[in-house]
Amino acid sequence: MPPAQNVPRSIMIDIGRNTCVRESPAHVFLVCKEKQSARQKEILEGETSMKAYLILEDGTVFVGEHFGAVREVISEIVFNTSMAGYPEVLTDPSYAGQAVCMTYPLIGNYGICTEDLESARPWPDALIVRQACQSPSNFRSDEALNSFLMRYGVPGIQGIDTRALTKLLRSKGTMNGMITTDENYDIEKILPRLAAYSCGPVVERVTCPEVYTVRGVTDLAENGPLTGHAMFDEEKYEQYLEGNRSLKEKKPALVRELNGKGLKIALLDVGAKKNIIQSLTARGCDVTVFPALSRAEDILAIHPDGIMLSNGPGDPATCTSIIGEIRKLYASDIPIFAICLGHQLLALATGAKTYKLRYGHRGGNHPVKDLATGRVYISSQNHGYAVDEHTVDPRVAVPSFVNVNDGTNEGLTYRGKNIFTVQFHPEACPGPQDTGFLFDRFISNIRTGHSTVPAEEVEENAKRLAALHEEAKGSERTRRAMEKAGLEVDNA
Repeated sequence: MPPAQNVPRSIMIDIGRNTCVRESPAHVFLVCKEKQSARQKEILEGETSMKAYLILEDGTVFVGEHFGAVREVISEIVFNTSMAGYPEVLTDPSYAGQAVCMTYPLIGNYGICTEDLESARPWPDALIVRQACQSPSNFRSDEALNSFLMRYGVPGIQGIDTRALTKLLRSKGTMNGMITTDENYDIEKILPRLAAYSCGPVVERVTCPEVYTVRGVTDLAENGPLTGHAMFDEEKYEQYLEGNRSLKEKKPALVRELNGKGLKIALLDVGAKKNIIQSLTARGCDVTVFPALSRAEDILAIHPDGIMLSNGPGDPATCTSIIGEIRKLYASDIPIFAICLGHQLLALATGAKTYKLRYGHRGGNHPVKDLATGRVYISSQNHGYAVDEHTVDPRVAVPSFVNVNDGTNEGLTYRGKNIFTVQFHPEACPGPQDTGFLFDRFISNIRTGHSTVPAEEVEENAKRLAALHEEAKGSERTRRAMEKAGLEVDNA
């Protein structure tokens, strides 16, 4: 595309099969021009399509079509690269205060299955997609995406070039934006509102209202089949449609042992996904869930065998009262396992600092390296902040996982404590379950009374692997220098 100053204000420039750009003094329009298929027109027959506008704080405007609830929202615009799992994304409390752009082009094609939801309701302020499927095809589906969003008052915009939006957010960083159906919007009035937007105290919005307990399973069969997949049984499906919900097929289980049977886990809910609780109860643990603003004394009063700090939304540094209570839990010497926001809050409680990432990590394909073994796992992630590894006191904790893509911290193991934390999501949902073994490590830590992978071992192995890596790089540099000098290289 030519520089903006060379573009006449009224000329449309084709920059791709589906997109046009028009430069104007105030802002840029990105307009999807791909026509709907005949099938889509059949589905939408009788409905009035309504234009929708996504306005970003840098003045960029995307023009598409509205779906979901009719409501104007201002939110932080983020993107998720998962190819599947949109029901779990929509019901992940970590998205409170954000509008999510799904980079996969077709969303809604397998509907909404209530069994897959990570909480009782959707939390994003809005959903942004390339194409929203109006007619899902899936025997497990309980509801279409559009009706689900309408029921909970969540607006959506479709028909925009989500690739262009994602590239913009990657280059400029996460931005605030507005989704509106008002064709007469005044961008000069909107931009100051976008610049002033803040998601506010979102943890208080998403946490549970009161303490409750979920009992662990007593038989592996309660978790579902150990192998195979959900099978379609037409007769049972007909009975299910008639109201017998107990006949719905269970998803296959990955848990092979009730190694947590008899253990009592206290979980601090700062935005917990359902599958964190299920990952513990599926192993036999009884889980008592506490609201985010609970006092440490109340949590310790139930005499838990272990403490879990959950994922959650927002800027961790603003959760000052919660950090104070976590500092007391840290001093209790009870085994702790923390995920995502919990990982950040515990780091803050022990003197480290956090910072905002340019555009965050959100998706099911993020590689993380275990520094104790050198092994790389593909992880599910959803966070916009990270622990500043350089501010972690090496006398308190050592890095245990690192993000392979950008080198950011993905986990800490604490010295002299039975505590480890990770930035990614071992419970997945959606995403790969490569790191589900970390729940087994937590249970093993509780059973043995000490960390099964202590900080000293992590640190020693990390140094050894780093030395081997440098040695390999040095050998490669030597080989290249010899080849450049015309010397014979022994490749044996």
